[in-house]
Amino acid sequence: MKAELVVEARNAVGESPVWHPGEQALYWVDIPARQLHRWRAQDGATQSWPAPEMIGCFAPHAAGGWLCAAESGIFHLRVSGAGRLEGDRLARVDHALPGMRFNDGRCDRQGRFRAGTLFMDMAAARGIGVFYAFEQGRLAPLVSGLLVPNGLAFSPDGKTMYLSDSHPRSQQVWAFDYDLASGRPSGRRLFVDMKPLPGRPDGAAVDEDGCYWICANDAGLVHRFTPAGVLDRSLEVPVKKPAMCAFGGAQLDTLFVTSIRPDGIDLSDQPLAGGLFALRPGVRGLPEPAFLH
Repeated sequence: MKAELVVEARNAVGESPVWHPGEQALYWVDIPARQLHRWRAQDGATQSWPAPEMIGCFAPHAAGGWLCAAESGIFHLRVSGAGRLEGDRLARVDHALPGMRFNDGRCDRQGRFRAGTLFMDMAAARGIGVFYAFEQGRLAPLVSGLLVPNGLAFSPDGKTMYLSDSHPRSQQVWAFDYDLASGRPSGRRLFVDMKPLPGRPDGAAVDEDGCYWICANDAGLVHRFTPAGVLDRSLEVPVKKPAMCAFGGAQLDTLFVTSIRPDGIDLSDQPLAGGLFALRPGVRGLPEPAFLH
């Protein structure tokens, strides 16, 4: 199965792809560039908007615009008349140290937002990242001691939560029991140890069969694991650092993959690094829940 180049975006860190069914468009961010991007399926047109901070992840807001987890906290942002993302900060995050930001996150099946923070200097290997719940205007810690929280996804019935740590020292994916009433995870257990497999675990998505798709950063692959944690298949993309995947398209049967364009290295063997790609895996995904709570 050959990956199709959708946008030669040349993103430094392309992340958090989100399919917007009403617009039939894919949104994603370039984190260090502080940009939100959109690609429309109808005509292939792309558009970008600057953001006030680096956005690690975002979700559609039921009231319009986007709920965004950024550097200093959680924001509700909309595109302004000036062509920028503007809005209000809803909650400030209390980082353990300077030099931290939000990374991966999304809404659960009930529309509650969850996201994790990291220390941006990965070489320092500081396990001070925290996975938070954002509810009723406040942030509450759920899981602590993380290096690079990533791979957040929920099973189709919402009762299993997946979370990974993509740092080279960890490379673990965990499954949790997820309480639908409280939105709290428990029963943390190893789902996949990716150290013996090609690539580090990065961003993820779940298909309608309950299988877990995760980008294998550094390996140019997207892995699919069954709900039992068995590697089912691996699909190639023409770049070494796929970052996150999301299902989209009119039938939710296209797997979009964002990627990273590393700075300061020879990219002659991966000239499309930082691009947006599409795969046709033969399965359908699930709609991305909007933020409700």
